[in-house]
Amino acid sequence: MAPTNYSRFIKFLQEELSISGASLSIALRHSKQDPGPLPMILWQYGLVTLEQLDRIYDWLEQA
Repeated sequence: MAPTNYSRFIKFLQEELSISGASLSIALRHSKQDPGPLPMILWQYGLVTLEQLDRIYDWLEQA
């Protein structure tokens, strides 16, 4: 993901889905240890619901 899209993605997660900075930090830390798509890591650690995960993938398709 390009840096500008990445910034927009993080902004979407925080503003539209109300995911805290602390939750994002946890997910990013785990993604370095166990590489995988950030949306799946957020879901695996219970930081987003299935409905939010669906919204994330919809956003990513449109980005």
